[in-house]
Amino acid sequence: MVTPAYGSGAMPSVWQPENLQELQTLRSRLKGICCFTAGGTLLRTQWEGGLVPAPEHMISLARVPEMNGISIQGDEMVIGAMTRLKECASDELLQQLPILQEAVNAIAAPSIRNVATIGGNIVSRVGDTLPALLVYNAELHWLTDNGIEIRSVSSWLRGGRGGSRNPGDVLISIHFRMRPSSMFDVAGGYRPATREVSFYRKLGRRETFSASLVTVALYGEIDSDNRWTKIAIAAGGGSGMAMRLLESEQQLLSSEASMMQAAALAAAVATEFMTYGDAFATEQYRKQTAGNMLGAGLWEALHE
Repeated sequence: MVTPAYGSGAMPSVWQPENLQELQTLRSRLKGICCFTAGGTLLRTQWEGGLVPAPEHMISLARVPEMNGISIQGDEMVIGAMTRLKECASDELLQQLPILQEAVNAIAAPSIRNVATIGGNIVSRVGDTLPALLVYNAELHWLTDNGIEIRSVSSWLRGGRGGSRNPGDVLISIHFRMRPSSMFDVAGGYRPATREVSFYRKLGRRETFSASLVTVALYGEIDSDNRWTKIAIAAGGGSGMAMRLLESEQQLLSSEASMMQAAALAAAVATEFMTYGDAFATEQYRKQTAGNMLGAGLWEALHE
C-alpha cells in the first residue's frame, strides 16, 4: 500500500498511488479530507487567493499509468487525464482533432502548459477545452465509488446522474470515437467521405495569456450535394458553463450549406447561448460576441 511522500505540521500529506486499485483504496480511506492534484496550477492559484483551504491530504495522480499519454485503442482515441497540455498541443495523433489542439494552444502561457493537464482543465468546469470536447462528442471515464463510469461531457456539465456531481470522482481519461476518414472512389483512388468544416475561436480581455470572455467551436460535415450531414456547435468562456447549441445546429441542418447562413447563425446563437455578466462584460455582450464569432467563422470556412 502506498505511503505519503511527504507532509508534516501545517503541510498536507501527499499520497502517490501507482495504479487504479491503490487510487480507489485511497479515495475510500481519505474521503472528505483530501483533494486530488494533477498539474496543480489551478489549485495553487486558489490557495494563494484564499478561495479554498489547503487540504489535510493530497492524492497525486501523476503515477497512475492509465491517466497518462495519448493512444489509439480500437476505434477510439484516448487521452489520459494527466497528459500535459504541452503534449496535447504537439502530439501528432491529436492533429486528427484540430479543434481540440487549437483550444489547447490558446490556454495560458507556455510555462503553464508545460505543467497543467487536460484533466485539470476539464475538471475546473470552465476550461477552454470544453467547447472543443462538446463538438467532438467526447466521453469522460471516471473512477467512482462503483468503479469506472462513462459520462458524456454534456451530461457531466449538466450535473450527471441525479443532477449532482460527486467531488470524490476522479477523471481517468477522455475518449473520442474515430471514424474512417476516407471512402473508396470508383476512379480507383481514395477521397474524403465528406467536406469537413471546423474552427475554434477564443476572445480574451487582452491579446494573449488572459482568461477568456467567450470561447466557441464548430464542427460540421457537408456531402456532395452541399447539404449538412452533421453539425455540432458549442460556446462557453469565463466562469460560465459551456453548452451545445442544439437549436442553432438545427437551423443550419435545415438548409443548404452556404456563406449566406452566417448571419442567421449569429442571430440564433445570440438568442440561444446562456451565459452571464460580470465586471468585464455584460451578458448581452457575451451572447452577441459568441454569435458574431460563430457567424464570422462559418463565413470564413465556407468562403475558402
